[in-house]
Amino acid sequence: MLDNPRSPRVRSVAKLAKRPARAETGLFLLEGPQAVSEALTFRPQVLVELYATPTALERYTEIAQAAVDAGVDVEFVTEEVLNVMSDTVTPQGFIAVAHQFPTSMKDIFAAGPRLIAILEEVRDPGNLGTIIRAADSAGADAVILTGRTVDLYNPKVVRSTTGSLFHLPIAVGVELPAVIERARAAGLRVLAADVKGESLLDARTSGELVQPTAWLFGNEAHGLSDEQLPLADAAIMVPIYGHAESMNLATAASVCLYESAFAQRAETV
Repeated sequence: MLDNPRSPRVRSVAKLAKRPARAETGLFLLEGPQAVSEALTFRPQVLVELYATPTALERYTEIAQAAVDAGVDVEFVTEEVLNVMSDTVTPQGFIAVAHQFPTSMKDIFAAGPRLIAILEEVRDPGNLGTIIRAADSAGADAVILTGRTVDLYNPKVVRSTTGSLFHLPIAVGVELPAVIERARAAGLRVLAADVKGESLLDARTSGELVQPTAWLFGNEAHGLSDEQLPLADAAIMVPIYGHAESMNLATAASVCLYESAFAQRAETV
């Protein structure tokens, strides 16, 4: 059992909460039974180390079995060690170290996607994680993050995806003009979510959302710039019918992605 919270091994795991360590090693941190379970189920090959308290492993017997099935060794640690490794105040008994596994933009478009999300300068980890989760829920084919978007492997992002990180292809570090060019070449129409656009209801009524679509979402505070917005084929606004001053980015993205998913799936029925 690993019981020294000051050991070099423990400190090296804890450092992965910071971007420089992730960039240097190509590794990232997973915390909690949900994330570990999803990794073992969908991408066990990326796991490097798996740590658990005896109590947690006894409680989550399905994770213990999944680790055995995947050939992943579990190392027991004390609660004190887990607290040092963790990025959260109350870790849930499991921590894993995994290889980062971004998908190339080339591979995403080679697969013939019909619905993707492009995120330009999304800075809030919770928003990014929630949008990835929404894209997964809506059956999107991929998510693409531009170079100015928050790090995909930030622990808060990873937690916010609740496992969706392991379910769909995600490209990182690309430039927005290049993404849009590749999207058009692959036959996708680029729709920017923006308050200056036409109503989403009008887009739905006109049948516009049936087409293969790349939704473009901008920064939480200022959206897409005057230079970026014209890169899209059209701008679409999510209408606010009540008295709310604005809509959270992740909520708006969820609405847009699901509207496209509804339209595309109704067309194939």
